[in-house]
Amino acid sequence: MMKNFINLIYDKHGVIYKVLLYILTTALIVYLFPKGGHFKYEFQKGKAWQYENYYAPFDFAIQKSADEIELEKQRIESNAQPFFDSDTTVVKASFLTFENKVQILINELKIAENDRVRLVKNGNKILETAFQIGVIDNTTEQKIISNSNFITVRKGNEVKELNPKDLIKITDIKVWIQHQLNLKKVGKYNNQLVDILVESISPNIFYDEYFTQKSLDEAINQLSLTKDFIAEKERIILKGDIVEGRKLAILNSLKKEFESQIWTKSNYKWIVLGYTILVALSLLMLMLFIQKYRVEIYENNAKVTFIYFNVFLAIFLTTLIVKYNVEYVYIVPLSILPIIIKAFFDPRLGLYTHVLTILLLGFIVPNSFEFTFLQIIVGIVTILTVSEMYKRANLFISVAQITLVYFITYFAFSILQEGNIQQIKWEKFAYFALNGTLILFVLPFIYVFEKIFGLVSDESLKELSNTNSKVLRLLAEKAPGTFQHSIQVANLSEAAANEINANALLARTGALYHDIGKIKNPMYFIENQSTNFNPHLELSPKDSAFIIIKHVEDGIKLAKKNRIPERIVDFIRTHHGSSLVYYFYKEQEEINPEGLDISLFKYKGSIPFSKETAIVMMCDSCEAASKSLKEPTGKKIDDMVEKIVQKQMDEGQFMNADITFKEIQTVKKVIKKKLKNIYHLRIEYPE
Repeated sequence: MMKNFINLIYDKHGVIYKVLLYILTTALIVYLFPKGGHFKYEFQKGKAWQYENYYAPFDFAIQKSADEIELEKQRIESNAQPFFDSDTTVVKASFLTFENKVQILINELKIAENDRVRLVKNGNKILETAFQIGVIDNTTEQKIISNSNFITVRKGNEVKELNPKDLIKITDIKVWIQHQLNLKKVGKYNNQLVDILVESISPNIFYDEYFTQKSLDEAINQLSLTKDFIAEKERIILKGDIVEGRKLAILNSLKKEFESQIWTKSNYKWIVLGYTILVALSLLMLMLFIQKYRVEIYENNAKVTFIYFNVFLAIFLTTLIVKYNVEYVYIVPLSILPIIIKAFFDPRLGLYTHVLTILLLGFIVPNSFEFTFLQIIVGIVTILTVSEMYKRANLFISVAQITLVYFITYFAFSILQEGNIQQIKWEKFAYFALNGTLILFVLPFIYVFEKIFGLVSDESLKELSNTNSKVLRLLAEKAPGTFQHSIQVANLSEAAANEINANALLARTGALYHDIGKIKNPMYFIENQSTNFNPHLELSPKDSAFIIIKHVEDGIKLAKKNRIPERIVDFIRTHHGSSLVYYFYKEQEEINPEGLDISLFKYKGSIPFSKETAIVMMCDSCEAASKSLKEPTGKKIDDMVEKIVQKQMDEGQFMNADITFKEIQTVKKVIKKKLKNIYHLRIEYPE
């Protein structure tokens, strides 16, 4: 019983893995989503209210808009009263300095007692008067509001208001002292006293930046975020009313109230359940699409993981930005998602994945309709424009087109909502430009994903298709005839793929590597036999067939040894499919027709599963057979191609490939045309 259970798990391990991946991705996405409620009505500024008359479901306050709050903050900042500090330590130091300097003067001039008392008394009186009024330096003067009647000065725990016009500037202190002495009618030692006082007095009033900012922050924190109150069952809007002005403010406030309510455990569980169902349903649709229309991807757990990981990554990055500052949501380069999926797989899967991801993001972004419409349109443009990324100019052109579509679509939405261009948030265009710039980083992302998930992109295909690569150089050296054959097949495959909108670079690269297994025993393949000696003459048909068939297995081993991507190995595995080594089979049939085992003469590879692998199979067989035509004419080439491709179709070689009869006909036409160009007759020049 236990053994049967273990065997069942082993047989179904791929399905079990996908189920676990599906559950884990669903749980992670639900965890990222906000757990508040959702306002069940959709509305847009400037549009009519499409629902029945709506009444307040509970009491709530109308919240001020971000612009209104910002305006009030600016008003508070402009009217903020600066605070100044009276420094008592400066005053004490000034009196001490004055006392020391006066004593020095008395000793030098031997001033009489009566004059000494009068001198000290007048000096101290002037010091007291100066510090009571307040002495300021140039820096403090610049901080004083010129149009204010009073400034607030802190002295310890006491606060008093002073007229800024009365304050004494340190630059004017000498004139002020002379004026005070003239008022007191002090004549004797007048000049000496002025000099001592000028040297003793320092500014005692300073700008208190810390207390000023603290006071400003407190005033801003006390700013009310609401401006009115709506009672339960109060009518908010009638059916057909335009959503604008006060009605828009009320609906926005109510929507925020729904999203920010404190939910009970029961509410919370229901919300999580709702999210789980919707997210699970979306991810299930993605899985079913892959299973039904992309079988080769579905059967590869690494590829399925890669797709689900990218969906989660897009949602994760958007969630982080929304939590930080929702205004920056359009900076997230979501167009990278369809680009990456398209680069590794195909455009349809890229668009399908992108649309489902955007629908999920509609739960966490404001203005979900605008966001969804904008991102889906841009996703479609991305799929249509981004191609052949190995050509660097193409990516820059595509990014420019994507950014332009962002600009145009957002502009259209803004004038629909605002009714004019005065209210458009022009900073959003900067966000879109930054978004486009970030899309350029898709190439490093693709490189990283290639290494992590073992995938291959067009950029890697370009590198692999270089005939100076290690394996292709070895093929040219060991099996030059096979190398030339591979180049011809690559040219045919590329031309055919272009005609039916398949991946031409993938078809060409796969064709270049499809016969690398012949490196091991090159002389057993006729295209490499430069002499009349044929080693198959010394072997039985079974042994010859074994060597011919084994070049597929040898090619797979050599490719994996040299870390050739699996996507290219597929061409080695499928280029003969399950076809028959017909020549040696017929030889064996003549020798021993009764004990003939047909399985010994069949290739053990998989049949083609994509347009590109099917194209290479057709081109490989037709190019090889064309070498056997003694007098290649147009009719012979046509008949040969028709016969070979029809035989492959009769054997069911293309039943797993997503290629149509019409596309097969197109491929045949291309092969015929190219082969005729290769074998066209030249006129005989006179000697």
